[in-house]
Amino acid sequence: MTSSLTQTLDDIVKDGDPVISVAPVRLSASDRPVPLEVRISAPTTGTNLPVVLFSHGNGWNLDGYAPLTAFWASRGFVVIQPTHLDSRRHGFGFDDPVFPTIWTERIADLTRILDQLDSIEAAVPGLAGRIDRNRIAVTGHSWGAQTAQALLGARIFDDAGQVGESMSDDRVTAGILFAATGIGGDDLHPFAQANFPFMRPSFQELATPTLVIAGDRDQSKMSSRGPDWFTDAYTHSPGATDLLSFYGAEHALGGIVGYEVAETTDENPERVAVIQRMSTAYLRTALQVDESSWSTARDAFRNSASPIGRADSK
Repeated sequence: MTSSLTQTLDDIVKDGDPVISVAPVRLSASDRPVPLEVRISAPTTGTNLPVVLFSHGNGWNLDGYAPLTAFWASRGFVVIQPTHLDSRRHGFGFDDPVFPTIWTERIADLTRILDQLDSIEAAVPGLAGRIDRNRIAVTGHSWGAQTAQALLGARIFDDAGQVGESMSDDRVTAGILFAATGIGGDDLHPFAQANFPFMRPSFQELATPTLVIAGDRDQSKMSSRGPDWFTDAYTHSPGATDLLSFYGAEHALGGIVGYEVAETTDENPERVAVIQRMSTAYLRTALQVDESSWSTARDAFRNSASPIGRADSK
């Protein structure tokens, strides 16, 4: 049954349009161990379309996260999804020599996409000339959120405790982080400390407008911190001005990866429907499609008769 909140949000994000999705599209990446392939999804109509890059979580690929990416595309965004090196399709395990650099290669994948928008336009029938390259957002889930936040300005502490170089990209003007891992330190489990240097982020440099989405039952296997760990990007960065915390949500947030996959331990179609619409409303405002979409959707979320989460702003 469609909830009253979902119905209200539908009025804000409008009806969806037909979508064309093309995959795999191979992009130039001569220094990459395997070719870089992406999925491109776009509405069949419309011009001056904003762009949304989506970085998948550990092990996934360009075919995942359709509950989000297909919805965004139907609401007027060109959505681009790479398959990163950590995908199970590639088979690079923890002991592979490639693995220690995968986190930086993930970030490089997003930059490669931005560098090749001409090729992306040409790969989709009817898309040429319809992309607005001045309106670009980067989004991601879990490890993908860490990847996305680098382009938004977040940095990594090195072994000496110094903040590393910026990998931000000024072509990106907004972001959404889904279940983004938090700050490091003694709370990180030894395995994470040894294998995941990117789990020592500094959020102070993340100044790009960003929405953080987290679940209040998301308990990481990498940190002894509780679910609040996944809200650190909001707590510690100047750019992450909005936070949606969903009650009862675990790491898949109800099924944003897919409804019937192993990662979805907390399947909840209603929650996914709300996340689809709230994230779309944020993108519509952040990418200058409709300046009132986000504030109106946030008010509706806060005033719902049957709240499924809370919205914080700063």
